[in-house]
Amino acid sequence: MGELGQFLPMILIFVVAYFFMIRPQMKRQKDEKKFSAELKRGDRVITKSGLHGKVVDLNDKDFSCVLETMAGKLKFDRSAISMEMSKKLNAPEK
Repeated sequence: MGELGQFLPMILIFVVAYFFMIRPQMKRQKDEKKFSAELKRGDRVITKSGLHGKVVDLNDKDFSCVLETMAGKLKFDRSAISMEMSKKLNAPEK
């Protein structure tokens, strides 16, 4: 029991870190991957840098998309599109 008692605090720290840090991060990555895979033409999105635009074209070969903005058309990597900001943009008004 003495040796187990020495390692118990370390085990508890790992369990707490897993449930409060590692697991939520894995879930968020899974949700972002699903979001970028479900993008379609005509979706209004916001990039992580804050650029607003509408998806004009999707390229599955290099996992990029073309956004139409007021400045013209720009090509972005799909990972540059913010999931949270785009959901807020497309959320129905209360």
